[in-house]
Amino acid sequence: MQKYMLIMRGTDETNAAMMARIDEMMATTRQFIEEMVKAGVYVAAEGLDDPGQGAVVHFGDGAPVVTDGPYGETRELFGGYFTVEVASQQEAVEWAKRVPAVPGSKIEVRRVPGEDEVPEAGGEFVKQGESSGRA
Repeated sequence: MQKYMLIMRGTDETNAAMMARIDEMMATTRQFIEEMVKAGVYVAAEGLDDPGQGAVVHFGDGAPVVTDGPYGETRELFGGYFTVEVASQQEAVEWAKRVPAVPGSKIEVRRVPGEDEVPEAGGEFVKQGESSGRA
């Protein structure tokens, strides 16, 4: 089994559409989580507060610079996530297709490497002591 994050991405517009029907969205999301629990794939789920309430720490050549939200020119916002433990990326994608979302939203599916995996050149994660076999 492998862990995957189903990352909820939206825009100011999709966030506004979701907030306009928040009670319905919350009920649908609770039902979705119950389905994942029954299927034995649920690991975790969290939503995030409005981006205007957050901050960004920018790293450059000098000391980090903190900018309070809302952020200028943000085209996509990370709104929360679900974590599932499934047999394959395709199974994670199938769960992602079922996430309650408003039109215009996106769900990014990313594998969560295990604690015994380390990154190699090229970004691929492999078990410690093994090689991906790529040259």
